[in-house]
Amino acid sequence: MSSLRRLWNTFFGWYERHYTLNVGVAAGLFLLQLVHLYWLSADVVAQRLTGESYWEPTDIVRFLILIVDYTEIPALIATSLIYINELRRGWSWRNLLFLVFLNSQWFHIFWITDEFVVAEFGGEGGTALPGWLAWAAILIDYLELPVIVDTLRRFMEALRERRLDEFLREDLA
Repeated sequence: MSSLRRLWNTFFGWYERHYTLNVGVAAGLFLLQLVHLYWLSADVVAQRLTGESYWEPTDIVRFLILIVDYTEIPALIATSLIYINELRRGWSWRNLLFLVFLNSQWFHIFWITDEFVVAEFGGEGGTALPGWLAWAAILIDYLELPVIVDTLRRFMEALRERRLDEFLREDLA
């Protein structure tokens, strides 16, 4: 048990020393999700609510959106580490709530997929899942927004505190 605790502490010691880099990577990966959310809103949801799409991406753009969607997994892991680290340092309902928001994404990724949402909203249906789950998946996707804002805020604060300078001096010297 002590070796596991030592590994845990060693990892988070490294994490803290490279905090700005870690939060910056998480923020960058999560910012890419805004492309996915825009597509979801302007194309899929708009089509369902108004009968009109406000953005119909070309095949190559759809392919790029698919690639961006796959960056969600490393974004979830990297951003979860931010909140796990914060909870490790001290209890906060806000950090726990953001961790729950983040990790609800796993339901969407592996169970209520974008393909289901598109099929359900397009009238194709064809699954045993109820239609309201498509709206639940969209809500889950939008739970990323407050976490994206918070992650960017943390990154900007770390830059302002010159934590990047510490990283550069320590590791590149």
